[in-house]
Amino acid sequence: MSVDLRKPEKHESFPLEAGGVPAERRRGRGALTNRSGRFEPIAYQPVDDGWGSVGDLDALSTQVQEIRAKAIITRNESPDIGFDRSINPYRGCEHGCVYCFARPTHAFMGLSPGLDFETRLFAKVNAAEQLKRELAHPKYKPATIAIGTNTDPYQPIDRQYGLMRDILQVLDEANHPVAIVTKSSLVLRDIDILSSMAKRGLAKVALSVTTLDRKLSRAMEPRAAAPEKRLETVAALTEAGIPTSVMVAPIMPGLTDMEMERILERASVAGAKEAGYVLLRLPLEIADLFTEWLEANCPDRAAKVLSLMRQSRGGKLYDAKWGERMVGDGPYAWMIGRRFEMAVQRLGLNKDKTRLRTDLFEAPVLPGQQMRLF
Repeated sequence: MSVDLRKPEKHESFPLEAGGVPAERRRGRGALTNRSGRFEPIAYQPVDDGWGSVGDLDALSTQVQEIRAKAIITRNESPDIGFDRSINPYRGCEHGCVYCFARPTHAFMGLSPGLDFETRLFAKVNAAEQLKRELAHPKYKPATIAIGTNTDPYQPIDRQYGLMRDILQVLDEANHPVAIVTKSSLVLRDIDILSSMAKRGLAKVALSVTTLDRKLSRAMEPRAAAPEKRLETVAALTEAGIPTSVMVAPIMPGLTDMEMERILERASVAGAKEAGYVLLRLPLEIADLFTEWLEANCPDRAAKVLSLMRQSRGGKLYDAKWGERMVGDGPYAWMIGRRFEMAVQRLGLNKDKTRLRTDLFEAPVLPGQQMRLF
């Protein structure tokens, strides 16, 4: 089942005072607007002087600022996720997924969670160096590090920076477990390292698949790998002996939820042994960004999708309550959960979940540092 998308006119945009950017300038991007971040005391907006010059500005380009991280391993205590530490080599994500729950974090940089999030990026160029330092700390205790839980570590700019390969090399040398989530086939670049780590029980990879509809995927996650390419990546990783799973995430009621079983079937055929799902999350600015996108691209479905979201979130577009924020609440959310469980059981997924090893860990030895005796 495909979704009929409305194609915007060349200079069409939301009102400039609402942060709108003409369609031609944001071609290949997910968000439609670029409102100032929520912490900014002043909002800036372009003004058309009557000559239509705003629509003639150059297309938005990707800008990357190199930064040095003071710490690279992020800790969390969330009861909703199965890890307590993660690494994010980049801030912002060029994939441009309009629904991305990480968008609001760009406001902490004084930037917009809208188009700034996907065009003004930050690369932590000392990520591997800092990781080695933190792993070498005498009090460090190994546990699986999750990568890709915020922004995608294999987004397009990693072709240039290669931060993920550097990070994996550090983890490989230290025999440290890692779990990766991505929407990119670029992960295959590092299949040699991941395969070697997998043989020691140190690595697993999950591919996130939102839809199998190419046009819909291109519209809402414009610079991520095409759906077919993600499934091919699952197959390639599996063939290389790397435990691979699929995340049907996010599931969008009334827009993509009807594809869930087919995504799981295709992933199972490709070799995935595990699966998970997350109901669409719309915290803070994402609610407006996603609503704008819906009304512009799927005007005939917008009201239904938003209604089903509210039915699954206690009457609101989002509820951050522990235990519910990932799967929702109410009859419709319950139905999605039961459909997922039945499909997983039918396909034989999640029978044997991969548990990564920590007993092989060897702390890195920094220059000038004495090697440990025990």
